[in-house]
Amino acid sequence: MMLRNLLLFSWVLAVACPAAARPLRDARSERARTETASSSAAVASAVASSATDAADASAAPSASRELRVLQLNIWHDASAVPGGFEALVDQIIATDAHIVSLCEVSNHDGVTCDRLVEALGCRGQKWYGASGSCSGVQGTDVCVVSRYPIVECRNGLATISGGVDTKVRIDVDGCDVVIYPAHLDYTHYACYLPRGYDGVTWKRLETPVADTEAIVRMNRGSTRDEAIRAFLAEASGEKADLVLLAGDFNEPSHLDWTDATRSLWDHGGCIVPWDCSVLLYGGGFRDAYRAVHPDPVTHPGFTYPSDNAAKEPRDLTWAPEADERDRIDFVYYLAGGAFRPRRAAVVGPRSSIVRCGRAEERSRDKFVEPAGDGTWPTDHKGVLVTFRRVRR
Repeated sequence: MMLRNLLLFSWVLAVACPAAARPLRDARSERARTETASSSAAVASAVASSATDAADASAAPSASRELRVLQLNIWHDASAVPGGFEALVDQIIATDAHIVSLCEVSNHDGVTCDRLVEALGCRGQKWYGASGSCSGVQGTDVCVVSRYPIVECRNGLATISGGVDTKVRIDVDGCDVVIYPAHLDYTHYACYLPRGYDGVTWKRLETPVADTEAIVRMNRGSTRDEAIRAFLAEASGEKADLVLLAGDFNEPSHLDWTDATRSLWDHGGCIVPWDCSVLLYGGGFRDAYRAVHPDPVTHPGFTYPSDNAAKEPRDLTWAPEADERDRIDFVYYLAGGAFRPRRAAVVGPRSSIVRCGRAEERSRDKFVEPAGDGTWPTDHKGVLVTFRRVRR
């Protein structure tokens, strides 16, 4: 959700792929979370991995009726945690995803999607990548990598900060799949009000705010609702077999703040019609995680704040005296297309940060836990959705 203090570190990749080993530059991120990440990236990049000696290096994923989509906020370009970039590569491989949507991408050490394609190629997999403009404006800090060929990438769709700026078209075994990677406005984080924190200053309030109208009013101080309205207008003419919107929304869902959850997770008795999810449902889109797991009590699917063993809890929370857990990272799909969600999992540590401490989740959510040596590159958890093709 928020950019945090970064660590200076370097990593060394396997000798078999020395080109992928690039030390990170020294960088700092203010706690106020400015959106000034430098970028010299090209507007769009669609590249395939370089050949390796592995026999299957150029092999496309085997034909299947299933399509796995992963969404993840990578916390300042996977540089906030030592070994974060390699951990990201490990996780992409471990999830066996076909399409990966990433946000909080800054291209600060070269075009991130190109680096990922190269690193994945060194693991014997052929990938393609498309980058947002990464201009320093929130919403442009996105990229997509795919096992299937990318046939189009359009940037510059948004007219406001935090808008949905990028559209990527992918040929999935002859099916037309379009994904919009997103990173919506982080300001006016109104779900903190009933938890006793200001969603603009992040300071502790004297009294929690349990007035739904006040919560909605603060929420609309952000650009998130405008961003979703503009997205719906842009996507209204799209005729692809599958249309996806995936990203960090910095806003919960109306499907999670219900009568059943009003006394849980410091919701303060509130039932909130969060704008983004309400607008998307009105526009024909569906929340893939909730389509598979409709009960927010048994399957809350929290994605923020994630635990991270490399960080102290105080570095992972903005509401240290509250239970601020929420599901703010999403994969939405346009209903009525050629694909439907069949499985959904949370990707990341099973533990979260609650009241400035580490807490193991006891829900019935399925977790895909950190791969490799267990390093987790971010302060979010990801969402992995398996879609099944129901028609051509």
